[in-house]
Amino acid sequence: MTSPDPAGTHRDPHPRDELLAAAVEYAAGQGLTDISLRQLAAELGTSHRMLIYHFGSKQGLLAAVVAEVERGQRDAVAQLRREPGMTPVEIARLMWQRFTDPELWPLERLFFELYAQALQGREHTGGFLDAVLEPWLDLFTQLHVAHGLPPERARACARLGVAVTRGLLLDLLATGDRDGVDQAAQLFVEWYESALRSARR
Repeated sequence: MTSPDPAGTHRDPHPRDELLAAAVEYAAGQGLTDISLRQLAAELGTSHRMLIYHFGSKQGLLAAVVAEVERGQRDAVAQLRREPGMTPVEIARLMWQRFTDPELWPLERLFFELYAQALQGREHTGGFLDAVLEPWLDLFTQLHVAHGLPPERARACARLGVAVTRGLLLDLLATGDRDGVDQAAQLFVEWYESALRSARR
């Protein structure tokens, strides 16, 4: 069944997924904080009414963009898991390289902005805190269990890895000290590798 036209004049030529993909691409290149919904709609080749129809508000669109980017990052981890011989430590190193790519910084700034709003209980962030943590914990818990850790220990390792990664990313975005943050990440990975070996004994 075709969705009704909220403007009452024509059908939306852009399905929600296409609009969301375009918004993610725009956010990666230009950011979304300082642009109005009408301006963004023009950049995406649609109308602000269509964006409101699909996402409710600009803030709803921002939340959808962050959720989509997070999903893509988890898909990247899942793909690495399927490669023969890939260990949690090797995945951690590869994902750190991915996360620290400067092309992702506008999206990561948006992530932390929305995270702060969720902590303040903003209405448009309902469910954000659960959605932004639990899927990662489940993914990395499964990864660690598959490499011999007991479930409880695996979940603790997953939580620590997510927390450290996000903390270091916030440090990088705040300071721009790439060398210092990379050194700290390398130190954590070395500890992490040793801790995993000990946990499997």
